[in-house]
Amino acid sequence: MKIEVNEIQKAYGRRSILEQVSLTAGDGDCIGILGGNGSGKSTLLSVLAGVQRADGGSFVCDGEDLLGNTRRRNALVGYVPQENPLVEELSAWDNLRLWHGAGALRRELEGGVLALLGVDEFLKVPVRKMSGGMKKRLSIGCAVVSRPGILLLDEPSAALDLPCKERICRYFDSFRAQGGILLLATHDVQEISLCSHCYVLRQGRLAPYVWDGDMHRLAGELA
Repeated sequence: MKIEVNEIQKAYGRRSILEQVSLTAGDGDCIGILGGNGSGKSTLLSVLAGVQRADGGSFVCDGEDLLGNTRRRNALVGYVPQENPLVEELSAWDNLRLWHGAGALRRELEGGVLALLGVDEFLKVPVRKMSGGMKKRLSIGCAVVSRPGILLLDEPSAALDLPCKERICRYFDSFRAQGGILLLATHDVQEISLCSHCYVLRQGRLAPYVWDGDMHRLAGELA
């Protein structure tokens, strides 16, 4: 599988957020989108996920523009926004049932992605009583039970403790090993280290960035 993000554009009124943003990725790639607050990282992922409409450009997978084909995009793309997308009054199980059939969920809980993420440990817990790590694991689970080939994640491990980060990173490794493509908007050093390619988004434009572990250099690029 190959994806091509071609010259994506997005503006709010006269303010341009994304200007001809382009990148490519293939089987097993993890693409890191780095940028300061307000740089447009979240906007880019939401456009690719179909939550916001692009003002121009395309999101092509194996020759087909997913921005113009909602059914195909929904089948191929999983999206985990930075904000909690869960229904607070419902349990983990009931949130999952909003999106997926009971049979598929039971299979994934027995030995699939939901077991790997540890969602089976808190199935009956209402979201309002969950820790931040539980909510994030459940959000990822809701997005991936259907086994999408492309996963868009907006700061997936922000403010999580180390054990939870490790569990999520193990899932990312498994996802990539099966040929999945990850696009991460992130500030997290551990997540950046997972990436096969990184880009810096600044003033609406995307530029390749080679991560060498130097946080001071990266901070300068993002300023």
